[in-house]
Amino acid sequence: MKPESALRPPGRILIIPLLRKDPDSAESERWAERPAAEIEAFYRTRFSAQVRWLRGVRTWEDFYRQADELRQRPGLFDRVILIGHGGFDGPILNGQIVQNALTIEGDHAKATRVFEAQPGLAEIFTLTYDSKQAPEFSRFMESHWNELSRKDATEIRKILTNKERRLQPLDTECVARQCPPGSLAAIPNDADRDIRRGACESICRVPLFTLHAFEAPFSDRFWNFVQTLRSLVHPNGSILLGMCNPGSKVPEREAPWEIGGVLVHSKLASGPHETYVHLLAAATARTVAGPVGKTSAEDVVDRVIRFEEGRSQRYLRIVAQNGRCTP
Repeated sequence: MKPESALRPPGRILIIPLLRKDPDSAESERWAERPAAEIEAFYRTRFSAQVRWLRGVRTWEDFYRQADELRQRPGLFDRVILIGHGGFDGPILNGQIVQNALTIEGDHAKATRVFEAQPGLAEIFTLTYDSKQAPEFSRFMESHWNELSRKDATEIRKILTNKERRLQPLDTECVARQCPPGSLAAIPNDADRDIRRGACESICRVPLFTLHAFEAPFSDRFWNFVQTLRSLVHPNGSILLGMCNPGSKVPEREAPWEIGGVLVHSKLASGPHETYVHLLAAATARTVAGPVGKTSAEDVVDRVIRFEEGRSQRYLRIVAQNGRCTP
């Protein structure tokens, strides 16, 4: 694909390295600064452009704070380039809790935590329980929820399940019916035996709580991100996403959050949309470009250079501000 010829020439550039370490790798959180430096050198040498960075951006609050400072100064940027980790629903930073509450109304208690790592994508965790069913469990939740809410969903589930096992006895008659000792002993594999035992316990213990974890659009925060970008980028400028998958098509499924695509398939900006690049272009009314598929640091530099030189490239999706996908 080739960039739109109507774009402003790149005179003022804003580069934003997103400092986040992939938890499954040994990389430094600052890996994005290396391609950022190469891109800065390219713009200064090739176009004599003025280049500015947002530094130390580890959370979206860091981004908004620095962006607000820039908005107080005259002049818009011709290019805003975000470099970091990404997915089908856009750039990823270290997540933050944006809502957290424990409410009790009569016998009904509900704990809710909303976590955001991608702008406008809410990772929602809810826990409901009967506050009168097990008073000790209710007291534990009231005194420990703020601490628990900072942990990931898997760890919260583990802690509360262990608490439930201590407080809620098994129905011994149910266990005798569902898992008689002979049936467990007949299972030769230890792992399979543990799975069977766990299944029996889940059937034969009255639960103290119910957990739900899901993803959903967080409209206000998505539009806050969009308005911030609009305030930084000239109407004839562009937003370049140096990360994996913003230009990848996401098949619509019954549960799209299993693979990503919650924002792309939402009604945001008159959606659903084909890709995150399409969504962001429609929402910001700016030209947006982003890679199709996985992207390395070297790929990010190469794609930015090819974009500015008007050279065709296969794995960069460019959607103009009018919504057209440029061939």
